[in-house]
Amino acid sequence: MGERFPRYAYEDFTVGSEWSLGSKIVSAEEIIDFASQFDPQPFHLDEAAGKASILGGLAASGWHTVSMFMRMLCDAYLLDSTSQGAPGVDFVKWKYPVLAGDTLTGKTTILDQRLSKSKPSLGFVKMHHDVFNQNGVLVCELEHTAMFSVREPSTA
Repeated sequence: MGERFPRYAYEDFTVGSEWSLGSKIVSAEEIIDFASQFDPQPFHLDEAAGKASILGGLAASGWHTVSMFMRMLCDAYLLDSTSQGAPGVDFVKWKYPVLAGDTLTGKTTILDQRLSKSKPSLGFVKMHHDVFNQNGVLVCELEHTAMFSVREPSTA
């Protein structure tokens, strides 16, 4: 069998299109595991400390929230794309605590796309991402430019 080309390439990320990121249930165990390794503040490690804080419960680190978003993005479309990475992130905003038991959903909105001037087989796609909890509350938003290979460089 020949090599399969990924489903999504630069041409598929058209300005104004929206992409669902699916859903993710956040467990207390994963919040504590992530925090133990990377952000060991008490409100990320202990339910009582979380309730005593302004966060209102055992809360995921903002960095954990971004990591969960990244997994959702990969599962939704990135792993089946011609992604070539990203030159950076324009911004990340943590808008509301992510608590144990929350169910996250999200969407990507394509803001802009352009072909590389120096590499015609590569395109840049500016993306805005919103992550919500089960109540529809925006918990995190991010924006960055991603790089994707062009499916057919001569026609893009």
